[in-house]
This record gives sequence, structure tokens and C-alpha cells, in this order.
Amino acid sequence: MRKIDKPISGEFPAYSSIYIDLLQDDGKILNHLWDNFITIKNFIYNLPEEKLYHRYAKNKWTIKEILVHIIDDERIFSYRALRYARNDKTPLPGFEEKDYAVYSKANDRSLESIFDEYEMVRKSTIALFKYLPDDCFMRSGISVGNINKRTVRGLAYHIAGHELRHFNIIKERYLDIKPE
Repeated sequence: MRKIDKPISGEFPAYSSIYIDLLQDDGKILNHLWDNFITIKNFIYNLPEEKLYHRYAKNKWTIKEILVHIIDDERIFSYRALRYARNDKTPLPGFEEKDYAVYSKANDRSLESIFDEYEMVRKSTIALFKYLPDDCFMRSGISVGNINKRTVRGLAYHIAGHELRHFNIIKERYLDIKPE
């Protein structure tokens, strides 16, 4: 699959380093996106159903809500990547993730429906980055307020790292599995 070099400092906001630092520097981000999806899917399907509705603290999301949040975030950041890749300089709005989670009604959905959507979004994301022109990965754009500048490749790595960050949170805070 296509090689996309890992972004360096300045290609993403400083706060995103918590995501980017979780990823290998081997350029195989598209392979990792697919492999991580499969790993997470297999892991979640092996959990008892009641764990999918557990909140480790008041007002924290359930595992189902986290999964739908990952999907929402991936859609939004893939859309940004498309806009920046096409050299669209229009500042893009942010989004309120807490509102998205409430209105997703994730806990009313079957796990099968969530992973069906997750897989379709993931395949779409991989296809987007796989077929973008080579010269677009260093193009960048900003979100509202000119504070969150990212390159196209920075967005690819954000998507993968964001997913891993939430997977680690699920293991550590919801299931008391200590990091390796």
C-alpha cells in the first residue's frame, strides 16, 4: 500500500502529539489504519455486552459512544484532508464532540451496526489517502480561529492516532488493563 511519511512538528497542532506519538514512523499509515480497525473490532467483540454501556465516571462516554465518536472524528478529519488536498484555503469550522456523542444515540444501536459503519468509513478513508495525488500531502489548511493548522499527511496520522488513543483509554479506564 502507499507510503505516507509521518508528519513532523509544525504539521499539526501541539496537542495532537498525544495521537501522532502513538504511531510508528514507517510510512505504512494506511496499513496501520486497517490493521488497527481489525484489532479493535476483534477486541470489542470479545467483551461482555454490559461493558459496552459502562461509564468509568459520571458523564464519561460508554464504549459504544467512543466507537461512534471515532467514526465521527474520522469523517470530519477525512473531509478536512480532502479540502486541503484540493488546495481549498477556506477556514473550516470545528465541532463539538460532546454534542455529537449525545445526539449519536450510540447506545441504542447494535454493535454490528456500529462496526458496519466503522468499516465503511475506514475503507473510504483509506481509499481517499491511497488515491490522492503525491504532491498534496504537504498542503495544509486551518480550522476556525487560525489555530489548528494541519497538513494532509498530518490529518491521516491524526485519524490513526486518535483511534489508538481512545483504544488505550478503553483498555485502561474501562477495563483496568495496564499499558504494556
